Amino acid sequence: MKFLKKFFKWTLGIIALLVLLLYIFDYGYILRGVRVVYFTGHDTAFIDDYPYFENDTIKKGTTTDEWAHHKNYNTVTSTPALEKANLNWGTIAYVIIKNDSIWFESYYDGFDDTSKTNSFSMAKSYTSGLLGKAIMDGYIESLDQPLSDFFPEYSYAKTTVGDLSSMASGLDWVEHYTSPFSVTARANYDDDLAETILNQKVVKTPGVAFEYLSGSTQLLGMVIEKATGKTLSNYLSESFWKPLGSSEDALWQLDDEDNRLAKAFCCIASNAKDFARFGKLYKDHGQWNGQQLLDSAFVAKSVTPRFPESPEYGYGWWLKDVGDKSFFMMRGHLGQYVIVEPDDNVIIVRLGHRKSPDNNTHTFSNDISLYIEEAYKMLGTPIN
Repeated sequence: MKFLKKFFKWTLGIIALLVLLLYIFDYGYILRGVRVVYFTGHDTAFIDDYPYFENDTIKKGTTTDEWAHHKNYNTVTSTPALEKANLNWGTIAYVIIKNDSIWFESYYDGFDDTSKTNSFSMAKSYTSGLLGKAIMDGYIESLDQPLSDFFPEYSYAKTTVGDLSSMASGLDWVEHYTSPFSVTARANYDDDLAETILNQKVVKTPGVAFEYLSGSTQLLGMVIEKATGKTLSNYLSESFWKPLGSSEDALWQLDDEDNRLAKAFCCIASNAKDFARFGKLYKDHGQWNGQQLLDSAFVAKSVTPRFPESPEYGYGWWLKDVGDKSFFMMRGHLGQYVIVEPDDNVIIVRLGHRKSPDNNTHTFSNDISLYIEEAYKMLGTPIN
């Protein structure tokens, strides 16, 4: 019994010391991460984590622009390959939209068409879209306006707002999703996101090469808030969420209840068909019901590679060819996708718990091609 008492006493002492050291060396956010992830039975970030964070509401309007049902709505079942992938990789929503009508939709694991789940990095596309809107509204001069106009602490750098959107900022940032000591983990769980971001220096020549860094988008979000004088959630609501006739309010995760800075790089909680609206807006060159919500030139630039040596990215959007077709897409950490083929007038939305096992081995995991190819088989037009 004495041994057990000593053992528990020493164990508690060591834990208390570790906790104290984490706070002393400013790694207290790790405890928040442990509480949110491991204490809820997970081993990584998860799609319905938004209740564990502070959130701002992205308000919908008074009317909903309902998606029409295609005349062939749900007349075709999932292919065997798609059904297997949906089961193995934890799909919770799979939707095919053809000619602006819901052609197919299916939901899994207790989720439905109104369920809110985390967008993860699909939020980057929204943040980039808000940059285009801020330029259109006159809050920001152009893609070439210097970052230092908004944050003078970057006066030594030549980074522009366009560099932030196109992932060419030159920031000293390591995009790492598994290490609890990484700046990416700190950004997700820390209670002062602005401090974390503004501690990141520009250490490479900006505007010359693509390097995917979540810090770039977070800094862009902070620029937009400073330029507009509005929170990202309010600006997104008035600029897109309401005009697009979204069916539900959405949520944007914040760093904490005091600072209330939105995670611009991540974490909008919404449903599949409301996420799809932003893909349709870009497919239609920034128009919605005849209203030009976003400048068509900005949209075209967004879905075109900025750097020829990096054809996979434009301004806030990923770009991928499959067979003889060209897609642009929003992408999230665990396999959140809004995939658009404008020439075919097709939008594919997939939300779920994880990607295919080859995740992080190359630019595009294999699940993306599968979701596209199987959708086209279901549509009766297999990709060559």
